[in-house]
Amino acid sequence: MKIALIAALGVLVALPAAAQQQQLPQRKPGLWETKSVGNEGETLAKQCVGPGTDQSIVGGLTAGACSKMLVTKTATGYAVETECAVGQIRASGSSVITGDFETSVRTEGTTKLSGMPGQSGPVERKLVVEAKRLGECAAGQKPGDIIMPDGKVISMPSAKPAP
Repeated sequence: MKIALIAALGVLVALPAAAQQQQLPQRKPGLWETKSVGNEGETLAKQCVGPGTDQSIVGGLTAGACSKMLVTKTATGYAVETECAVGQIRASGSSVITGDFETSVRTEGTTKLSGMPGQSGPVERKLVVEAKRLGECAAGQKPGDIIMPDGKVISMPSAKPAP
């Protein structure tokens, strides 16, 4: 369970929502296709995004595990720095996010993990995530639904619109 959570935290440094939500734009509602390429290979998934979806996912995954989530606006996008911990496992990451958040978002991130069971030293993971908006969500999809390549749907907690 802890390894799964840390893996999720590692992905967070590469997600547009992996930051203080007040400073980072949210993706335009609709169906988004996300291609993630990293040390573990490539993953392609789709997600129905609604108002507050990104904030709900980050809040649910981090649940107080991150002591630092710093967003800095740059000339071309955003720089994000994170520090998270679950038990003995520590994750620190940095990412660069570009795009218009209306039609596309690209994130390049690196996460360093330490304290991983079975690892004698720190492990570094690099991840590039390219997300593009495909259009409106399909009938029956609800905000937060993630559609895996095999068609399986993972329902995320209900999204709460930003205050």
